[in-house]
Amino acid sequence: MSTHIDADGNVMMVDVSGKAVTERAALAEGRIGMSADSLRAVREHAFAKGDVLTVAQLAGIMASKRAADLIPLCHPLPLANCKVELTVEDSGIHALCTVKSTGRTGVEMEALCGVSIALLTIYDMCKSKDKGMEISGIRLLRKSGGKSGDYKRPEISGV
Repeated sequence: MSTHIDADGNVMMVDVSGKAVTERAALAEGRIGMSADSLRAVREHAFAKGDVLTVAQLAGIMASKRAADLIPLCHPLPLANCKVELTVEDSGIHALCTVKSTGRTGVEMEALCGVSIALLTIYDMCKSKDKGMEISGIRLLRKSGGKSGDYKRPEISGV
């Protein structure tokens, strides 16, 4: 039986009231590829909409805090910390989102939401110059806490 469907076929939120309160953390990443001209404009703060990286960081943090408003049946969580890091690389921008909370359910969706919206914000702010940008590689790198324990993507080292 699905955890989101009851015996009568009704949609339901998972009951986490019996779970232990533990420290939870998650780290997610993603990338947006773009032209060299667009990357130069990002570095030089040359977009009319403002500082692309700062606005995208703020958008990612805000999205992490609102994951439950965007994803059906996702529990609203009080976040203890959220950090979005954006690194300009040779062919695009790499995004990392780290989220921490103390609660009864994990913060993986909040980290993935933060990365996704940070990258979508970059796309939105840069689309006037480069409609061919490509968002890719959005994935969970690691998580800790909770009944299922820790997870670290097998091919990841040093993260």
